[in-house]
Amino acid sequence: MIFIKKTKILHIFFLIIILNSCAKEKKKVELSDNELPKTTLPKMKPLAKVEPKLTASYIFLKTQEIKSFYSKNWPNNSLNGSFLVAQDGQIIYEKYEGYANFRDKTLITKSTPLHLASVSKVLTATAILKLVNAKRIRLDQKVNTILKEFPYSDITVETLLNHRSGLRNYAYFTDRDKTVWDRHNILTNKDILKIMATKDIGLEFKPDTRFSYCNTNYAMLALIIEKVTKLSYEKAMEQMIFKPLGMKNTYVFNYERDKDSAVTSYKGNKVEIGLDYLDAVYGDKNIYSTARDILKFDRARNNSNFLTPKLNALVYKPYSNERKGTKNYGLGIRMVNFENGENFYFHNGWWHGNTSSYITLQKEGVTIIALSNKFTRKTYDVRKVSSLFGNYPFRIKDE
Repeated sequence: MIFIKKTKILHIFFLIIILNSCAKEKKKVELSDNELPKTTLPKMKPLAKVEPKLTASYIFLKTQEIKSFYSKNWPNNSLNGSFLVAQDGQIIYEKYEGYANFRDKTLITKSTPLHLASVSKVLTATAILKLVNAKRIRLDQKVNTILKEFPYSDITVETLLNHRSGLRNYAYFTDRDKTVWDRHNILTNKDILKIMATKDIGLEFKPDTRFSYCNTNYAMLALIIEKVTKLSYEKAMEQMIFKPLGMKNTYVFNYERDKDSAVTSYKGNKVEIGLDYLDAVYGDKNIYSTARDILKFDRARNNSNFLTPKLNALVYKPYSNERKGTKNYGLGIRMVNFENGENFYFHNGWWHGNTSSYITLQKEGVTIIALSNKFTRKTYDVRKVSSLFGNYPFRIKDE
């Protein structure tokens, strides 16, 4: 009888252990974006899979090849900025040269945040895509169902992302007519929305009939992020992307807070370029970051849990096919669809003296990043490095 009781006690004991183990296992299960409570924001996650380790001999060979490119592209270490090449998340080559500020000789280092210019669009698009993935908004959703003031009834979230909305560039409809906007006042995203709603700003063309790259699209996407998350764009980007990925040297420029402390930009002859009335608008630009932080971001975009496979395929789909050609645009990413079957995904940027280039070679797991705060088109020539890793025939003009 005593033996039976002891056996029952042991059974109960082991049952409790098994149940506790199951409970712990359940806690480890991560919810997908669309399973999250509506009060919880979808967030980027670092790349989960273990990436293959590059051999020392391979790294040495590629380093020599990249060094050769670097010395030709920026002779005498004339780069004023950051340059990084990585494969499978492992940095093969990085270089930091020049000054964040020529007056006080502040050097650019691996932790110096530089203006991403239009590469910021890739990050804005990423936040929007995470919200789509979480079913907080839809790609085909009309913008005026989210931003009630938005005056154009046929424009969708998708046509903002792929630049097929027909919106006019805010820089052009605010720079001449004082009855529309006085350039002595700093323009904001909400001002752009209000102007379009009240000043009879017509569309450039009927929505979704052709491609026209336009910064206004991404200024509106930033407002959508704010509306849906109930946070400022800055806070939403911090919570959804920067902090989860450990992007410690990345921030959204706040005009009042950062105008005197952010890295200065320069003309090619080192003449300082001051800020103007457009410098408070975000979403299309105004993210400052480092090459190493963008590498973290790129690897996270290659995570299998970044988006559903169906949505991820739409990101890299070429949307503008009215005219035959190799250049195209997806959802927040530029692309070249070469005739040899290779697809090259990238985004460039230019704002004031800042130039930027972000390249992601998905098949090869390669990330190439170049940032500069002294104007030069050589930033865009880093695409040539892609030919060291795959069959990318670069005989096309820089944009």
